[in-house]
Amino acid sequence: MSYDDHNHSFLFVPPSTQDRIQGVLSAAVMLVMYGDYQCSESAKVYRLIKAIGRELNSSLEENNLCFVFRHFPQVQIHPHAQHAAQAVEAAAAQGQFWQMHDILFAHQQELGNGYLVEYANYLGLDISHFLQNMSKKAHVARINEDIQSGLHSGVTATPALFINGIRYTGRWNNTQLTAAIVTASH
Repeated sequence: MSYDDHNHSFLFVPPSTQDRIQGVLSAAVMLVMYGDYQCSESAKVYRLIKAIGRELNSSLEENNLCFVFRHFPQVQIHPHAQHAAQAVEAAAAQGQFWQMHDILFAHQQELGNGYLVEYANYLGLDISHFLQNMSKKAHVARINEDIQSGLHSGVTATPALFINGIRYTGRWNNTQLTAAIVTASH
């Protein structure tokens, strides 16, 4: 295996407290997803992971599964993806990352700036602070760090998923993804 192959099947930057995390970093199974809020496949895979997580939480021990989301906006094909990523980070600055994250994936056809402000309003965010973060591009560096870590791991498109640091190459369906997660937990 050449260095190049190695690069494309393993996670280059391990999950840390700098990431957007659901669960605990000491979990037996660590899922790292690179996604784009305007990518319908990213939304589908995120919903799939959430459903599998709910199923497995009842069968596996508590804290056995950790989910990490990293930004990988594909701006060349998704004109709203970068702004959506900035909006979710602006929401994160007010403690509402996952709430905004879920809204954006649920409303992928409506990611223009006006909608982003509506969602921020719906979540009860401080709108002037939110808009200030957006206009100053306060979170672009963080988003770029995610993109760079993805590129180092061989990510070229979304969704990209790593299970315990290894690139998942199976089908995006409940059966195969659940099997891969359960296997990783042993």
